[in-house]
Amino acid sequence: MKRRIFAAFGAFLALAILAPGGSAVADDTTPDEIVDRARYTVTKIAREKDLRHTVPALLARAKAVMVFPMLLKGAFLVGGEGGTGVLLSRDEAGNWSSPAFYTLGALSFGLQIGGQASEAMLIIMTDRGLKSIIDDQVKLGGDLSVAVGPVGVGTAAATTTAFSADVYSYSVNQGLYLGGSLEGAVIARREDFNRYFYGPEASVEGIVLERRFHDPRGDGLRQALSEAEAR
Repeated sequence: MKRRIFAAFGAFLALAILAPGGSAVADDTTPDEIVDRARYTVTKIAREKDLRHTVPALLARAKAVMVFPMLLKGAFLVGGEGGTGVLLSRDEAGNWSSPAFYTLGALSFGLQIGGQASEAMLIIMTDRGLKSIIDDQVKLGGDLSVAVGPVGVGTAAATTTAFSADVYSYSVNQGLYLGGSLEGAVIARREDFNRYFYGPEASVEGIVLERRFHDPRGDGLRQALSEAEAR
């Protein structure tokens, strides 16, 4: 019972760092800037020395990917991390959908102080993982299994190895691969950005699954994912 109470409290606090309107750690970043920065994040992570074979091979098998180009973290005993990113799904032909906007909030406890900015990619490997993220707000490590992505695995190994987690996370900080897990992070839709980018009728399902909504401003990100996958 105590464990459930603490888990619920942790989820509540993680949500508390989400600003009104669904944005995490409020800043002045626009949807256009998030999409453009996400493109650079994909390229950066896919080219990391220890990841340049593994990440492309995983992307080629992935059901979807989430890219958070700027996660801001601050701490004084209790730490909070959050930011806005995008979700894109991959169909059976290997085509990436247009990006739908999401926000992420995470909380950590313990002796800590300071702040940093990082970039993260969450590679979603299962239909269950994609469905859970699209259906509702989801907690990584609670509703979905999440693990630090494998490092230094060759293309052949990454293609044949049966990885068991729903989601694998990769992150970088100022060019340094961190490999930190985002277990415990809460992910929620950023409906205001979706409507701003695509129009008032836009929905996550319509963007990512039905593919009824498209904007050429997202084509650079889609191309970056296709190029990373083909590396």
